[in-house]
Amino acid sequence: MKLIDTHTHLYSDAFAEDRQEMVQRALEKGVQQFFLPAIDSETTQAMYDLEEQFPKEMHLMMGLHPTSVKENYREELQHVKDQFVQRDFCAVGEIGIDLYWDKSTLEIQQDAFREQIKLAKSKNLPIVIHCRDAFDEVFEVLEEENDEKLYGIFHCFTGNEEQANRALSYNMKLGIGGVVTFKNGKIDQFLENIPLEHIVLETDAPYLSPKPFRGKRNESSYVVYVAEKLSEIYNLPVEKIAEITTKNALETFKIYK
Repeated sequence: MKLIDTHTHLYSDAFAEDRQEMVQRALEKGVQQFFLPAIDSETTQAMYDLEEQFPKEMHLMMGLHPTSVKENYREELQHVKDQFVQRDFCAVGEIGIDLYWDKSTLEIQQDAFREQIKLAKSKNLPIVIHCRDAFDEVFEVLEEENDEKLYGIFHCFTGNEEQANRALSYNMKLGIGGVVTFKNGKIDQFLENIPLEHIVLETDAPYLSPKPFRGKRNESSYVVYVAEKLSEIYNLPVEKIAEITTKNALETFKIYK
């Protein structure tokens, strides 16, 4: 069974003590590819270091996370652009809007989001969207930028069915992670109505561990539990879930191996 974790912060300090072992556990579970979203300039080198250790398995994105959009966001956006001059990336991400932590930065978050969407389009790359307490605000920007070059993944999707279909209308896949296993997650109540061709798997490790590890550190091997939950929801063998979501991920990131 081949699985892909489309969103995992494996370079995080949370894995400082056992990073190699944690990656090995995932590989043994059939997780063959790992997609690493960027946060800001302070984490860039850690991403590069991990890629150097696992060059065939790690795929790097570049972008400015919305919670890192502060007064110096213009400098941070320049850092993103500078990295693209130096090398290639598989996506622009994670980018978007987060109003859970700070509503006062909405205007500059939207500005950074727009600019990075334009960057992705100029390079024919997908975007990977972070959205927390901000569906209306994210959709507003996507509506402005909507065209044939806009596509990507709505990471850690936690909205309702209407919001899911609206995300799909902007040529987004839905990134489904541990929340689908939560009793109060609610997305399991309608997900069967969303064609599996629009779904990719993720962990968002070290965050949002699925049951039975909820509240503990998440890791990429736990994407298996997400696949098993989708197997229940779609009434399909877990191997079929893995096959289809892996295909979706590779096509989105344009990785043909």
